[in-house]
Amino acid sequence: YGSDAVTPLAWIGAQTKNIKLGTAIMQMPGRTPANAAMTAMTLNQLSDGRFLMGLGLSGPQVVEGWHGVSYKMPLTRSREYVEIVRAIFKREDRLTYNGKLYQIPYQGEDATGLGKPLKSTLHAQPDIPIYLAAIGPKNVQLTAEIADGWLPIFFSPDKYDDIYKPYIEAGFAKAGGGKGYHNFDIAPTVSVVMNDNLDICYNMLRPMLALYIGGMGAKGKNFYYDLACRYGYEAEAEEIQNLYLAGDKGAAMMKVPGALIDEVALVGPRERIKERLPLWLNSPITTMNMTVFDIETLRAMVELVEELS
Repeated sequence: YGSDAVTPLAWIGAQTKNIKLGTAIMQMPGRTPANAAMTAMTLNQLSDGRFLMGLGLSGPQVVEGWHGVSYKMPLTRSREYVEIVRAIFKREDRLTYNGKLYQIPYQGEDATGLGKPLKSTLHAQPDIPIYLAAIGPKNVQLTAEIADGWLPIFFSPDKYDDIYKPYIEAGFAKAGGGKGYHNFDIAPTVSVVMNDNLDICYNMLRPMLALYIGGMGAKGKNFYYDLACRYGYEAEAEEIQNLYLAGDKGAAMMKVPGALIDEVALVGPRERIKERLPLWLNSPITTMNMTVFDIETLRAMVELVEELS
């Protein structure tokens, strides 16, 4: 319910030549698979193959409250959506699909019967990489099975073995065909705040974490609240959510513990970040999508990664 994920990439792509262009994320319930595939194929051609397709389910509050469609069967939606998009990319035949959520051509009771299978007129790269955003165990496993990469938010490298590893590796096993860490991109979004005052750093990230843990979903249906609980912050998450939903956002923000911020972000003076960065670089992640508040921090992070490599 803000800017869309695609239009800025077209502008960025027109100004650049080398950087990859990825969506994080295109909400699947807000677009038909065919619409998303057409968009991806077009951007990939315009950018000379630089596009990475990041997809996600969002949540029921946004899907039903903004897009006006049902949030039912989210895992089934992801699987069917990716299968349809890949079929469109490949152009091996006219598109037909008979799933639980998607039937192409449409076969509902109100169908005219005039729909016919079509094939994209756009010849594009048949293997445009598809990434999925996922944080729940079943969704993470599905991502490792069917996607080319994973876009986790609030990723904790310290908790990877306990929270994520069993589901990632179960997904690899189900996929078969030699799929594993060597051909799967784990690409978390990592907030970086570089400042000599650690409290300033914490306070710059507290609003976002409070919003997600406290307000990005209803009680009993907030994936980010659940993630904080799995990380061991059950009491803090409960307090944050109660305050946020009661309208006291300021108090909710101040209840976000610094320890949680340190788990999912890189904050503090340059030397402190340098000390903590190896935990990330030595984890299974292969791409760090860094979010920064100023270009100087981004340049400093490039220098630190080069120093530690």
